[in-house]
Amino acid sequence: MALIVLQDVSLSFGGPLLLDKVCLRIEPGERVCLIGRNGEGKSSLMKLVAGELEPDSGKVFRQPGLRIARLSQEVPASLAGPIYDVVAGGLGEHFGLLARHHALAARMAAGEGESLLAELVALEQDLVAAGAWQAQQRVATVLSRLQLEADQLFETLSGGLKRRVMLARALVSDPDLLLLDEPTNHLDINAITWLEEFLLTSGGTLLFVTHDRALLKKLATRILDLDRGQLASWPGDYATYLRRKEEALATESTQQANFDKKLAQEEVWIRQGVKARRTRNEGRVNALLALRRERQARREQLGQVRMTITESGFSGKLVAVLKDVTCAYDEKQVIKNLTATVLRGDRIGIIGPNGVGKTTLLRLLLGELVPSQGSIRLGTNLQPVYFDQQRAQLHEEKTVVDNLADGSDFVEINSQQRHVIGYLRDFLFAPERARAPVSILSGGERNRLLLARLFAKPSNVLVLDEPTNDLDVETLELLEELLLQYSGTVLLVSHDRAFLNNVVTSSLVFEGDGLVREYAGGYDDWLRQRPEVASDKTPGREIKRERPKAGVAGPRKLTFRENLELERLPGEIEAMEAKQAQLYAAMAEPAFYQGDGAAVSRGRVRLAELEQLLAAAYDRWAELEAVRESFLAAGSTKNSM
Repeated sequence: MALIVLQDVSLSFGGPLLLDKVCLRIEPGERVCLIGRNGEGKSSLMKLVAGELEPDSGKVFRQPGLRIARLSQEVPASLAGPIYDVVAGGLGEHFGLLARHHALAARMAAGEGESLLAELVALEQDLVAAGAWQAQQRVATVLSRLQLEADQLFETLSGGLKRRVMLARALVSDPDLLLLDEPTNHLDINAITWLEEFLLTSGGTLLFVTHDRALLKKLATRILDLDRGQLASWPGDYATYLRRKEEALATESTQQANFDKKLAQEEVWIRQGVKARRTRNEGRVNALLALRRERQARREQLGQVRMTITESGFSGKLVAVLKDVTCAYDEKQVIKNLTATVLRGDRIGIIGPNGVGKTTLLRLLLGELVPSQGSIRLGTNLQPVYFDQQRAQLHEEKTVVDNLADGSDFVEINSQQRHVIGYLRDFLFAPERARAPVSILSGGERNRLLLARLFAKPSNVLVLDEPTNDLDVETLELLEELLLQYSGTVLLVSHDRAFLNNVVTSSLVFEGDGLVREYAGGYDDWLRQRPEVASDKTPGREIKRERPKAGVAGPRKLTFRENLELERLPGEIEAMEAKQAQLYAAMAEPAFYQGDGAAVSRGRVRLAELEQLLAAAYDRWAELEAVRESFLAAGSTKNSM
């Protein structure tokens, strides 16, 4: 029996219908992912399923006694008190007992004496009688896994931490139907992977909205696509959905083109005048009027975001060189003995739990922070722009236009002037939305505005701190393509595993006790390369790692970074050989030795350096070519078998 059924449900808030005669059934045990562009009405559909909204028309049937819990994108303003109480509040009838028990235990731990012992024993008996001990264990587990301090006051938390507390509150309630709206926002990778396993093994029924494609692929047993008020159900995995969705859009485009052609022909006919108005043609006239009404009612698919990054001139080849860098706060080493080199064109992912020091590493790489020990050498002509996950660069009281152009009507993009309204249209801001204050924007709109603001500034180093929160999947994929085409350097902090895999060429990973290691490739590449045993040193959050399979390593494919290196090496060798030839030619002239003795010495030293560099470059080129040819040969042998 279905847990919930929606029958011909419609919903509107004065504009176009968000839901247009939508039908939906959710069966026990399903894990359904709801997909749609920002603003399509996904959150409204979740509220309707939860009973927080009533439809304008249609019916909603819920199984009698159905328990529903929902994680929303908005945090209730009325919530306050210790985190433990807020989380335990999701338990309903058990909340009072658990809150009293936690408060008593805290008072005894603070040394208020044994006078409370009798009260605590009596309360524990009540907990046993009510069957609340299991619920208490759920609260403790969720608080630990989501790294929440039980006694910290909810009202003192940041917006991101408040959403994490609300996620914990939804998870402990053990509902029949769990509704999660962007549950991975502000979670680190360890918490996300724990959440995945929790939801997979709990056996509950789930309806969720997410931009995290890795979570979607692992959890979803069915995909719902909300597009222009219509809800389509796509059984199967995400790859199947993408293929079938593309086929459906292609079919729709063909049908609309045929419809428009027929309408145009009928419009030509009606303009012929008297002949079209004869009695025997009344049916054709009425059919034309029906075609006009149908065309007027058509809702076109939302346009795609069109993003362009304004690039400045090239930075130096070396962006940053870190040697034995240590950074400490209050005698705690956040980063210890880090040696790394950032080259122009690198796209580096920074991976680690929340609070481990990723922002500190960014500040070191940008020269904003001086290390406690070691040295940092920054390259020349660096022009960085910074995407802040807290969106602190946006002024809430100002309009979207003023946040972007600060009173000007134009912005300059790659040396071309564009009207600010037209530029904002590329980021899906309608003119009326562009003149609205930032305070009323959704999370996705704020992220798009911040991207529009940053991409309008000339740069050759992009620093992106959690840029994926609240963006829909289509915009995420476009951002990936844009970063792949960017000729500058990218420093990316993200907990989105798919985004890391698709964008970065190497990763700097925090592995506990201040240790930061560099790995080639993205998140999945790190999983394959990381040491056998490691922990992030956070209690209850150990990382379990599989032992690599024994055996001799076979031919391997070049990594993305190695491919880039192989492509660059011939040009670099050619440039060094040209400089070497110039030096040989200069040193062959008698006048060379009649000048400054120091210049002669510098010439000889430079020639020796070039010879060493060329030898190393040729060796590296040969090494990479050997790896590539070995892999191609292995593939050719396999195909011929």
